[in-house]
Amino acid sequence: MVEAFSPGRVELLGNHTDYNGGLVLAFAVERGVTIRGAARADRRIILRSAAFPGVHEANLDDLAPSRERPWANYLVGVVAQFRRRGLDGPGFEATDSSDLPSGAGLSSSAALECAMAKFLQRLWGTDLPDMELAKIGQAAEHEFAGVRCGLLDQITSLFGRAGKIVSIDCRSLEVALLPAPEGHVFVIADSGVKHALVAGEYNERRASCEAAARDLGVEALRDVTPEGLEAAAGSLGLKPLMRARHVVGENARVAAGREALANGDVAGLGRLMFESHESSRANFENSCEELDFLVGAARATGLCLGARLSGGGFGGATVNLVREADAGAFCRGLSAAYRERHGRDLSLLVTHAGGASA
Repeated sequence: MVEAFSPGRVELLGNHTDYNGGLVLAFAVERGVTIRGAARADRRIILRSAAFPGVHEANLDDLAPSRERPWANYLVGVVAQFRRRGLDGPGFEATDSSDLPSGAGLSSSAALECAMAKFLQRLWGTDLPDMELAKIGQAAEHEFAGVRCGLLDQITSLFGRAGKIVSIDCRSLEVALLPAPEGHVFVIADSGVKHALVAGEYNERRASCEAAARDLGVEALRDVTPEGLEAAAGSLGLKPLMRARHVVGENARVAAGREALANGDVAGLGRLMFESHESSRANFENSCEELDFLVGAARATGLCLGARLSGGGFGGATVNLVREADAGAFCRGLSAAYRERHGRDLSLLVTHAGGASA
């Protein structure tokens, strides 16, 4: 029996900076996806999922996306990427299971891909580096699941470690591990609003960022400083300027966040999180009423050092930085406020920066 695990992830700072060649801080959570299975004596692969009914069967020499069982595409796509690299081994049977909360924006798809890559590496005896496994997961999602994701999720899932924040340069793909705040936890608050990251909204944001970079004469907004952007603000349209202010400001906040983590400045990190959310709300316009309420209610508890939306936005979850000793009281206060305002329960996950692929 072969087993592999990869955790979900949370973006701490660096909202929509990845496709702008920018900087991100993220961490792996203490929950994730596990794949268990064994080799077969033929070329067949048989896949099952604890979360979905049915069985998906395929042949190693004829791999294609499935319309009937889209959950299997994240797995089969990884196998296809191994085969594309000239790697081979026996067929197998495998089952995936997850303890990640559904819909909380913890990137279960990347965890699934990375767990599959680890499983296959173990089963077939390959020795690809983790960055290559991350690229395999990304390519699987592009080609088999039809989602043009960046590498943030896969890198964080594979490089995350207990007590560490993952710092990623999305241009050079340089990865560093920084110390997570000691004595603190992160509370993931799922708003219950499904991501409305429809193609039009995402494409508008990305096109505006590209237009701003083009008008500023740079390859990407990564190459612009806040001071340089304001000096050239008159040359940009309103929307490109707003989007650029968010992305350029986020890169500056990630750089400041790195310093705060290195110096143990937890209060400073929290302030940057609040600033990040305000920029998402005012400049990038990818928040929503529920997320704004959660951030405001978190601040109002007096127990939260920093809070912001995490991920694409337009719904999903917030990430909240609190002292471990205050976590229970904070969760009770935030839950009561959300129930009173929106009439429904709030799904909360308390986690350290924790999980590591295994």
